Amino acid sequence: MFKDNWIHELAKCEANCEPCVIVTVLEDRGSVPRDAGTKMLVTRDRVIATIGGGHLEHVATQQAREMLLADASTLKIERFNLGARLGQCCGGMATLSFEPIGTQEKHLVLFGAGHVAKALVAILATLPFRITWIDSRAEEFPETLPHGVTKVVSDDPVGEVNQQPPNSYYLVMTHNHQLDFELAKSIIDRADSRYFGLIGSLTKRKKFDMRLAQRGYTQTQIHTMICPIGISMVNGKHPAEIAVSVAGELIAHYQGHPLEQKRPQPDNESESVNDAGLEEKIA
Repeated sequence: MFKDNWIHELAKCEANCEPCVIVTVLEDRGSVPRDAGTKMLVTRDRVIATIGGGHLEHVATQQAREMLLADASTLKIERFNLGARLGQCCGGMATLSFEPIGTQEKHLVLFGAGHVAKALVAILATLPFRITWIDSRAEEFPETLPHGVTKVVSDDPVGEVNQQPPNSYYLVMTHNHQLDFELAKSIIDRADSRYFGLIGSLTKRKKFDMRLAQRGYTQTQIHTMICPIGISMVNGKHPAEIAVSVAGELIAHYQGHPLEQKRPQPDNESESVNDAGLEEKIA
């Protein structure tokens, strides 16, 4: 008897926000490798369980991975003639379904529960994000959280970074610049973020760039940190305005659009004033 373990692996994929495709034998006619109801799980780099091996499984795996690359979200059903189409000697007919799981949902880790974060969570909860919201101040969280948002009250926010699944989105907007810096180092050290944004102005960015470089981080590593965050044409310092701007950038990112270049320019005296005003909105 086959001991397929795809159910346990599916739970792991969901916990790690790893997209996958469930391939199911819906119908079998004649001689086929596995009976109707058999399933296997395909991720970008793994195949769990089997629908019988051979050319059928090879082609099914290829099609499943093409769906993952395309971020497909709809079920697909296809019939295979194992003899005429695939050249397998068994020569039966198999109908397979390809069901994408988790291809649209992204995991976002948000550090800080200030005014901007509260406004941002309300927007992101309506988008394809599963949110882990972290702050050391329990009283800062709203009493009711939107669906898909998990609150984490932690005295060690930096330690929480290593508890997150790979390929997560990160947003750092705490009330403390030194904590922001420690979080930035930890996120960069992971080297697996899909997006890492730090709230602040170009002045803050320059200071963080310099401090990171002094600690041996390369320019390639430093450039994985996006700061300032948000769409530049959306101006304003009201928390809701900042939140809309940041949400717009996240949408552009997961839709595959290139983000604005925001590298520091020569010193601008007005930046320090803008930075102070922005930090008031964060906390």
